[in-house]
Amino acid sequence: MLNDLIPASGTLPSPDGDAVAAVDARIADILRPPGALRRLDEIASWLAGWQRTNHPTVTSPHGLIFAADHGVVEEGVSAFPADVTRSMLAAFDASRASISALAKVAGATITAIDVGVGDPTGNIRNEAAMSHERFEAVFARGRAAVRALDTDLLILGEMGIGNTTVAAAVSMAIVGGTADGFVGRGTGVDDATYATKIGVVVEAITRMGESAEPLEILRQVGGAELVAIAGAILEARLRSIPILLDGYIATSPALVLHAIDPNLIAHCRAGHCSAEPGHRRVLNRIDLDPLLTLDMALGEGSGAMAAVPLVKMACALVTDVATFAEWFGD
Repeated sequence: MLNDLIPASGTLPSPDGDAVAAVDARIADILRPPGALRRLDEIASWLAGWQRTNHPTVTSPHGLIFAADHGVVEEGVSAFPADVTRSMLAAFDASRASISALAKVAGATITAIDVGVGDPTGNIRNEAAMSHERFEAVFARGRAAVRALDTDLLILGEMGIGNTTVAAAVSMAIVGGTADGFVGRGTGVDDATYATKIGVVVEAITRMGESAEPLEILRQVGGAELVAIAGAILEARLRSIPILLDGYIATSPALVLHAIDPNLIAHCRAGHCSAEPGHRRVLNRIDLDPLLTLDMALGEGSGAMAAVPLVKMACALVTDVATFAEWFGD
């Protein structure tokens, strides 16, 4: 059973309440008007709880990019051919991709992981994306990738031509609504391709049926990189590692876990809100307010990585700024 992959909520670690209380107390006396930087203060407090320290900081951010191919590309849902995924994987490895430049500025390390390049999932219009066996193996790879890291902030991203289609199918199946609220232009498709994309998503959900449980939805209409991200989110939760989620594709696995138990993604924050129409709907469902809204449409973890310097500044604004008591005396 796929649900056996998810631990009981009672076995999950909670954030460090003492660390949160200490940071909140410092914020209450910080040398600036109350609430002047509320959103940033909230990020520092959230980070303190999951890092389990009253001195939150980001010194070793790490981006994981999971890459995979999708059988649904044969339906003509993308402006680019499937072999672009392999080319981009090579660009990640050579540190020549857009995410590489962003990571350099943010002081982050990037690891790109092939979880299905050259081995596309099933065409979700006609069949399940993955077998149970493949789903479980890829989920385990996502968990293993996090176990291998030493990081104080995890950024999750992806690469896979066709993956806005599967993210839309997963999101629509869980949230409900009409396809035009979840299907976007992705890589910049024309009107005819957009219409095809909507048709594919509707037919995939119809084929699957309305009674599927969250992990079964991910198996039926998702993709390998989405499954790996779900595994990575779970492993980070068990290890109390805070996460910045990237765009629509990277957030849809968080939606799946949230549908099982909202506590599974308590360690996650949204790095940004992308240009995809469904992303805002998903963020609203999982109650995450994005740090940035720049209408980005790249993937690769780029939007979340762009938010890393902001998180670093949020920490500095709590740890490096004097309190009134420190500056003026008791």
